[in-house]
This record gives sequence, C-alpha cells and structure tokens, in this order.
Amino acid sequence: MRDQLYINGQWVSPDLGGHLQVIDPATEHVIGSVAAGTEEDIDNAVRAARAAFDGPWGSTSGEQRAGWLDSLADALEQDQAALAELEVRDNGKPLPEAQWDVADAIGCFRFYAGLARELDARQDEPLALADPRFRCHVRHEPVGVAGQIIPWNYPLLMAAWKVAPALAAGATVVLKPSELTPLSALELAVAAERSGLPPGVLNVVTGLGAEAGSALSAHPGVDKLAFTGSVPTGAKIMSAAAHDIKNISLELGGKSAFIVFDDADVEAAVEWILFGIFWNQGQVCSATSRLLVQQGIAPRLLERLVAATRQITIGPGLEPGMLLGPLVSAGQYEKVLQMIARGEAEGARLISGGRRPKDLDRGYFLQPTIFDQPAEDSALWRDEIFGPVLCVRRFTDEADALRQANASRFGLAGAVMSADPARATRVANGLRAGIVWINCSQPTFVEAPWGGMKQSGIGRELGRWGLENYLEVKQVTEYVSAEPWGWYS
Repeated sequence: MRDQLYINGQWVSPDLGGHLQVIDPATEHVIGSVAAGTEEDIDNAVRAARAAFDGPWGSTSGEQRAGWLDSLADALEQDQAALAELEVRDNGKPLPEAQWDVADAIGCFRFYAGLARELDARQDEPLALADPRFRCHVRHEPVGVAGQIIPWNYPLLMAAWKVAPALAAGATVVLKPSELTPLSALELAVAAERSGLPPGVLNVVTGLGAEAGSALSAHPGVDKLAFTGSVPTGAKIMSAAAHDIKNISLELGGKSAFIVFDDADVEAAVEWILFGIFWNQGQVCSATSRLLVQQGIAPRLLERLVAATRQITIGPGLEPGMLLGPLVSAGQYEKVLQMIARGEAEGARLISGGRRPKDLDRGYFLQPTIFDQPAEDSALWRDEIFGPVLCVRRFTDEADALRQANASRFGLAGAVMSADPARATRVANGLRAGIVWINCSQPTFVEAPWGGMKQSGIGRELGRWGLENYLEVKQVTEYVSAEPWGWYS
C-alpha cells in the first residue's frame, strides 16, 4: 500500500508529512494509510501538469495518446484481480461488483483510445462560408490542465470516466480521489508509471476534500474542473470556479423515479427495482430510489418486492454469494440511519429492513430498506439518502406518474416499466432527467452520455460527450481573395 503522492512522474512524500487512515468498512479495521496532501502539494501537482501540457504532451497526436491509453489499460488488466479485491477492501462492495467495475474501467480507457485516434481526423475541419473570399476551418484543442475530484462509490471507475477522456483530448490531469477510498487511484498512478506515460501528464494527490480538494478547485493554474459528488460540494466547487471563470462539469446527486404501470410483468419489475436501488448498497447517484407504482398492481408488486428483498444476502464483500456489502464509512452509515429514523418519525410505514442484520455485529451493514407511502414533501421522498433505502408511492394514471416523478429538484435519471411501448416512450420523453431507462434500471454504457438536469449537474460524461468536456473549439478564418478588402478606401 502506497503512502506517497504521485507528482510529475515520481512518488513523493506530502509537504507536511501527514497521513490518513484507510478503513475496511466490513471490519472497521485500519488496513493502511495514505498521504494527506495539502495546498502546497496541489500546487506542485498543478505546476507539473502545466509543464507537461506546455511541453511535449501538448503537441502529441491523438494516435500517440491512444497508444498510451491502451498501454495504461494493459497495465490495469495485468492486475485486474488484485484491483477488484482492493476495491472491496476499500469500498466494501461485493467482489462481483468490483470485478465488473474494474473491467469497465479498463474498457473506458480502451474506448477513449479509439476516440483519440478519431480526433486526428477531425482537426482542421473545413466549414462552408457564405462569403467565398474567406476560408474557415475548425480545430479541437485540449482544454489544458484538468483538476478532477472523484467520489467514493466507484473509486477506480470514476477515475477512468474522468482521466481517460482528458488524456485522450490531450489535457493533463491532477486527480484528487475521495479520502474514504483512495487506494485504487494510487494503483492507477502505478499503471500510468508502468505504461510510460510522460511525467506530469497524470498526477494523483490524496487528501481531505477541505484541504486538497478545495486547493485544487481554487488553483488559478487549473483550466478545467470536473467533479462528481454531492450537491453542496458541487456548489462550492462551482463558486470557486467562478472566480477565474473556469470551465466546469458537475455530476451531482439524484433522487430518481422508477414508474411501474399495471401492465408490467411483476417478476421482471421486482428484479429491476431491486437492482435499481440495492446495487452498490444504494450508494449510486442515479439509484432509482423513488418507486411509483400504479394502484392496480401495487398490492401484488409490493408483496413480491418485500419477499425478494428479504432474500438478499448481506455480508463482507469478499465472501462468496454476497449481494449487499457494508456502507462505505461510519459517517455514511450514521447518515442513512438518521434518515430512516426521521422517516419513521414522520409517519412513513417501514415495511422491510431498516436495521443492522442480527448476525453482523461489526462493519457498516444495513438491511435493505423499504418505506411505503412517505409524504410527498417529506425528506425521505425528496432528499438523496445514498444508501439501500427505497420509498414507494402510488399513482393513478400517466399524468399523475409524471407529475410526481418530475416534482424533484434533481434530474439525473428515471425509469419506466410498461408492456405498452408507446406509453413507455411517452413517459420516457416526459421525464425531466438526463438518463432514462425503459423496462430496466441502471445499465450504463461508455458509449452513451451520462449526466443530469436541474441540481443533478452540468454537462455530460462518457461517449463523445465526455471527450468534448476536455476540448476547446477554435475557429481559424483566412482571407483568400486576391482583391484588397478595401474597408477604408
């Protein structure tokens, strides 16, 4: 386990020599420590990233950058099994989920290697102008130094979502992982080192958000800020970015609705509902945590849903057959328990879970939880809980379903389940969300845009949209006529 920062292609000790403990959420035991980066360390990393960008990296071709991205993916692939186990010990998620995450991270680097190659062909793209005396072309140039702050729910995958498109575009990166789950970001730096990525192109600074994260957000040498996390922190980052008019992209919270009509297949609906809220312990920004069920199907669906929820296996992520691991930290565990207590106090009916499993007296474990009929204006229904807590309400018809679903300050995702394709499409089009699933919940593909509306953020990640986050568009116009312009003559 590394307890240094990766800056300018070297492993260095933090400026003040501080360290942070890393805790396994399944055991509550300290499993190591990482460096606690400070403002000085962030400054060193930004300076290294700037020197790399202004140096040879700034003139690389997309084809060259693609080679490094593929090499980085190869390096991660060589350690794929160990990385998945590391994610479990750091984050708590079940091993199959971690294996899926690591494979997706590797695939993300390969995908953006392909887009980097395509970027070369897009340079000097000609534009047809109305005035034949001028010739115009468009260039797509890297944004510069990107400061990236990632969350703890998908540690390596969220790093890949940001680092891969930035490097593909030709930007350089200072990455600040969550202090709760810093380990795989450091292994990403190891992979970058092994792949021969030039010094300063990728820098990884671990540390507290209030120190390293704030310093990165406010640093005048950063051209672009990309953040995934909570709305309050996103607002602070946006405020810091405003001082220098920085380019920003924010992927923030959600309270996504899953609408189930009475013509839906109950068994299929139950499986997707469970996956939509209990995958990754519900610690998913897009989790479909608000279930809206049409009145006719509600009794039958809820009975089956509660029965299925009680069959979910809970335990340490490295034990075979576990579907639900611990929450990530003591702080997150307490926050979710407080929301459950508040929901009960406000009169919502707890119909399943809500307690620590009886056979697990250590670790941040919580039974998958279902509340029925919380009030529309309750915190339980309106606020992001970020844990395995599902809230259920009824609706009468299509209009009522859309009204309840859209009555939220968030707009990240949504889902609809119906045997009527026309109705499903109408509802999908009517949802005010950046991501909508029909007859499923949570499938995510690197090729497709990811991001939300309203307080769920600004901009899109993944696909070609993720690459565009790190590109600036430049118009180059040339006067080609043999005749003088003659403005003053």
